Amino acid sequence: EVADKLAFLQNSIGRALGPADRWLLPRGITTLAARMEFPHKTTQLIYDYFSRNDKVARIYYPGDPASQGYEIAKRQMRGFGGIISFELEKGLDPKKFVESLRIIDLAESLGGVESLIEIPALMTHASIPRDIRLKNGIKDELIRLSVGLEDGQDLLDDLKQSFSKI
Repeated sequence: EVADKLAFLQNSIGRALGPADRWLLPRGITTLAARMEFPHKTTQLIYDYFSRNDKVARIYYPGDPASQGYEIAKRQMRGFGGIISFELEKGLDPKKFVESLRIIDLAESLGGVESLIEIPALMTHASIPRDIRLKNGIKDELIRLSVGLEDGQDLLDDLKQSFSKI
């Protein structure tokens, strides 16, 4: 029973750092500012592209002036970060979209130095019954993108070619 509870907690909130991760932590902190600034600029480019894309139904990004939290984010943040979520127009296949990407990798764990993408309905929230997911705003067409350190134009080109396939 205890093992089951621990397994659940490890799966949902993660484990304690291992020795190697603990050793690497101070090294990573020294470059944190640069690793945050670069994706922020690229994510803004991606936001601009998404906001003009007729295949994108909705964008979730604190840098979106139409966002409910935009004014708060503007006051509290130095940039709007490297995570952007968006919904494809109804009827478009998010699985086909992410599988068509060439640079951006499909992954459940976001926030690395490489650009990663996920479909919450099929991945992180797959165990939640669909009606509950939908009630909480997690639609089948929702996609989350974590922008890494790749060249911004390369990422835009990757997204554009993927949109052309759906």
